[in-house]
Amino acid sequence: MKKVMVCGCGAQGSTICRKLDEEPNIQEIICADYSLAAAEAVCKLMKKGTPKQVDASSIDAIVEAAQGCELIVNVMPLDFGINVLEAAIRVKANYQDLAACENIADCPDPRDSWLEGIKIMYNDYGKRFAENGTTAIIGTGSAPGVMCVMARKAVNELDECDTINMMVYEGVESKRFLPYWWSPLVALSDMAEDAYAFENCEQIRTTPFSRPVKRTWPEMGNKEVVLVEHAHDEPVYVGFNREKYFKNCKNAYFKYGGVGIRFAEPLYRAGLLSYEEEEINGRKVVPFDVILKHTPAAPKDPEVIKEIIDEGLISDEGAFVCEAYGQKDGKNIMVDLHVFAPGLVEAYDKAKMSGEMYLTGQGAFLFTKLFVNDKITQTGLISSDMLNDEQVEQYLKWAEELDITYQIDIKENVVCED
Repeated sequence: MKKVMVCGCGAQGSTICRKLDEEPNIQEIICADYSLAAAEAVCKLMKKGTPKQVDASSIDAIVEAAQGCELIVNVMPLDFGINVLEAAIRVKANYQDLAACENIADCPDPRDSWLEGIKIMYNDYGKRFAENGTTAIIGTGSAPGVMCVMARKAVNELDECDTINMMVYEGVESKRFLPYWWSPLVALSDMAEDAYAFENCEQIRTTPFSRPVKRTWPEMGNKEVVLVEHAHDEPVYVGFNREKYFKNCKNAYFKYGGVGIRFAEPLYRAGLLSYEEEEINGRKVVPFDVILKHTPAAPKDPEVIKEIIDEGLISDEGAFVCEAYGQKDGKNIMVDLHVFAPGLVEAYDKAKMSGEMYLTGQGAFLFTKLFVNDKITQTGLISSDMLNDEQVEQYLKWAEELDITYQIDIKENVVCED
C-alpha cells in the first residue's frame, strides 16, 4: 500500500497522519480537510504529507482528491461519513472510520435510524466492498476500536460469556475551560442521544445518564467513581456479532464517566442539548447549537497543548476497563481487563500530543497499520470487534510498542451484579 488519504485533520486525524508518516512503505499521505490551513498545519509536521482542501459534502470532491489512494481513513464529523464511504467504493479503495456513519438509514422513528444503518453497512455496503475486493473497517478509535479489541481479548479467556461491561472514565481536567479533548460536536451529540445496550439478547435503547454503576479502581486512586449510560457503538457491535466473536454473550453495556459527563448532564436535563428550534425573546435559536458554539475545540497543536499544561492541571487521570463475565471450566469467572496509556503530561512528553490523541488517534492508526502492512485479509465491511485472533494479537503487539498496554486479572466465583 503506497498512498493513503486521511479525511479530517482535527485532533485524531492529524495524529493518524503523523503516525502514517513514519511507515516506511507509505509514499504519500493526502491530508484532506475543508480548511486548507488545517491540512497544511499537519503537513508541516510531516515529510510525506500533501495538503488538500476537500469539501466532504461533495462525494465527487472526495473522489477527485482520493485518486490513486488504496485506503481512505474517515475522521470527519458523522454527518459526512456516508459521503466518504461512497467515495471509497467509487475509487475502489479500502475504508476505515472511527465511528459508524450516520444518515445511512431513514426510519419513521429517527432514533431507530442509526441501528438500522449499521445493519445496512454490514450487509449492503459489505457486499459492495466485497465486489470491489476491498475492505471497510468501522469504529476504530479508542472506544469503539481499542475497546473492541480488548473486549475480544477478555472474552477469549472464557468458554461462554454472559455479560460484557465496557467502561471509560475521563479524568483529565485543566484549569483552562476544556470539557472535551476530542470533537465537541461528536461528544455533545453522543450526550444528547439515547444510549444503546444489548440486554437479554436484545438491542434496547436506554436513557442518557441513567443506570449508574460505581467502581473503585487503582488507576483512579481507589476512590469511588460513577459511570452512566452513554450512546456508543460497542454494545451494538457485540449484539450483532455475539455468536461468532463473543461466546454467545447475552448482555453488553457501555458506561462513561468523568469531566465530560459532569459538564453535559445538567445541560441535557435543562433541555440545552435539544436540536428543536425555540423562540426566546423574539429570536429563534437551537439550544444545541448555542452550547456547541461556546464549547472550545479540542487542542491539536503541540504549542497549544503545552500552554494548557503549563497553565496547570486539576487532574490527569482516567480508566479504560473491560469486564467480561461468564464460565470457564464450569466455574463462574470475571475477566477484569484494564488498559493503560500515557496521560496528558506523559503523552505530550513522548509525542507532543494530548492523552486523548495518544490513545484514540494512535489506537485508530494501529488499524491503519494493519491495512498498510497487508494484515487485513477479509473483504467486505466489518466492525473493529471482528478482527480474527491473529489480527487481534498483532494489534496488541503493536499497541504495546506505543506504551498502550493491558492487564488481565481473572477472578473465580464472581458474577455480574449491576
